[in-house]
Amino acid sequence: MIFVNRRFILGFAVFAITAVSYAQWSDPAADVPTYHSSAPLKIAALPPILTGAKLSGENFRYPWQTHVYQQAAKIGNVLYQLPCNCRCDRALGHTSLRSCYEGYHGTECSTCAQEAFYAYAMTKAGKTPIQIRAGIAQRAYEQINLEKQ
Repeated sequence: MIFVNRRFILGFAVFAITAVSYAQWSDPAADVPTYHSSAPLKIAALPPILTGAKLSGENFRYPWQTHVYQQAAKIGNVLYQLPCNCRCDRALGHTSLRSCYEGYHGTECSTCAQEAFYAYAMTKAGKTPIQIRAGIAQRAYEQINLEKQ
């Protein structure tokens, strides 16, 4: 009987330790992807957003892919102040939505593209980066249809 109780207690302890190790200790809703709270001091010091002849080839098969990069180049300082909800900050080390357009990630990720199109439209509508960030947090960018861009 004592042997059964010890096995039960040991089994329960292993279960409890395993359950605790998998528990989330943070609030996922409060977990905001990386971004910068203000415009860059020297935008020229940042890696350039792809433009011109670099917007062709196999990474640019659809018109929206070229178009989003063209728009991103016009609002690079705004994109610098926005998070990207595809979590490329974790997977690729990106520091803001702008990072997605310094390479080819913006061509292959619909979240990045929708957010950039949304940011461009909101910037043209006179919204501030803080207001655009709030819209991104509420997932307003999900209304963007890439095929119509």
